[in-house]
Amino acid sequence: MATNRFPIVLAHGIARFDILREILMQKAGLTENELGDAFHYFKGIKSHLEENGFEVYHTSVDFAGSVDLRARQLSDQVNRILSGRTDDNVHIIAHSMGGLDARHMIVDIGGMADKVASVNTIGTPHLGTSFADFGISQGGHFVIKGLEPFVDLGGFNDLTTAACEVFNRRARDKEASNKVVYRTYASSEERDLVFLPLQLSWSIINRSEGENDGLVSVRSQQWEGELTGSDGSRKRIEQFRFPVPADHLNQVGWWDLQEINPVLDVLNAPKLAGEYESKIKAVYLEIAKRLS
Repeated sequence: MATNRFPIVLAHGIARFDILREILMQKAGLTENELGDAFHYFKGIKSHLEENGFEVYHTSVDFAGSVDLRARQLSDQVNRILSGRTDDNVHIIAHSMGGLDARHMIVDIGGMADKVASVNTIGTPHLGTSFADFGISQGGHFVIKGLEPFVDLGGFNDLTTAACEVFNRRARDKEASNKVVYRTYASSEERDLVFLPLQLSWSIINRSEGENDGLVSVRSQQWEGELTGSDGSRKRIEQFRFPVPADHLNQVGWWDLQEINPVLDVLNAPKLAGEYESKIKAVYLEIAKRLS
């Protein structure tokens, strides 16, 4: 029996690393039920929650487009999920930029604040990330512009600290006064345990923002403790520490070889991977139970 009557929507981040899986699934005409979620962006999360009585949906928005585009696409999918249902809402569990997509959707698209009971973000750069600042300052905007005919990478502009500051300022009144419950989950790992491709970004962020998950600082993941609107309305943001040490990849259920410490334990990798991924699934189950 479900412990929560509202469906749960899983919202993924920018540049989803399982994009080839999505493309192959579409070309082969396979459904999610046929393919399963063992190699999904949210690795095994949906099936684990369903096994425990929750109604869960994956969403799929633009690979790296602007947050405005992704918010509109997320809105369309939430509306489809709720189609034909009366007096219903969704809970959103969002990773990384998915949290910004959800917040923009609620603030900028009419009626969506009434359709979302809660937004629960994991590893979301609410205050932006200094790694995006670094990338843009090092000529990233030229790369984004140059690749525009082939792929939309405009979403990376929305992850800078300046862009997030502008949004947070204009969104404050609506977010402080709407009925949506906001919860944040923040995690970090030491550099040597972070997924190898994220160690450079970890160092860049650590220099200016301190502890981080390889892409987003803990401070940015936490957002703010309380929002105060210009009319005096106040809302507490429920802040939690992710109970398992995790980098940005680990947060969605994926284990990596950096978790082996020391490396000599490589023969136990399959066992360690299974144990670690089970811990992440358990975290998501606790998040889901908290929604009720």
